[in-house]
Amino acid sequence: MTVTGLRTPAPGGSAAPAAPRLRWPGLRMTWLFLASRRVPATLAALALLGLVMRAALYWHWTLGSRGAAAQAVPVLIEAGAAAVIAISTYSPMGEPERATGRWLPWLRLAAAAGLTGVAVGALAAGAASAAPAGLAGGSLDLLRNVAGLAGLGLLAAAVTGGLLAWVGPLGYVMLAEIGLVAGWGSPLLWPGRPSHDLGGALCAGLVFAAGLLVTTVRGARDPVHE
Repeated sequence: MTVTGLRTPAPGGSAAPAAPRLRWPGLRMTWLFLASRRVPATLAALALLGLVMRAALYWHWTLGSRGAAAQAVPVLIEAGAAAVIAISTYSPMGEPERATGRWLPWLRLAAAAGLTGVAVGALAAGAASAAPAGLAGGSLDLLRNVAGLAGLGLLAAAVTGGLLAWVGPLGYVMLAEIGLVAGWGSPLLWPGRPSHDLGGALCAGLVFAAGLLVTTVRGARDPVHE
């Protein structure tokens, strides 16, 4: 072993240049977070559901001939959008991600709120393009339903994990449809309430706020092996 070829800095010379730093580390962290949550795929799924909403209203898809059951398909599409949002809370990185810094809760909040907004916009665009049929309850009805169902999905993610969080909104919709047929009038079953009903709007809003809070503070439940 020899030391031939080794160089030492000359007296008074400068040290070797440091490794270059990322110019925008915050943007890189944000992108990695969104990629780990499969946000691009989620956006594509929400856009597809908007097209399904348009088709359902344009061709009058229903699960019943008239009355309450005839509104089942739009509500199921809204629940599907909420289920997609809930599944996006799953992270394959588990506990190591929690040590990435103080920005993680804010990224969770921004992702959940942003995807809910995109879902409302996509379904509203699909409903508007299906004119003159349109959505029976209008945009307010859609906003209330999607927000409340998304909140249920976020709460379910904290209990069951992101991959099983779809059970929350879809299971609730099944119960709500039964309530519609049976004539239940509780504001807790907001999909069956009129769009201007204050009680239904408050219940849906509180559930959405609770879902955002739990997602921001805790996030989805990590799988056991992680």
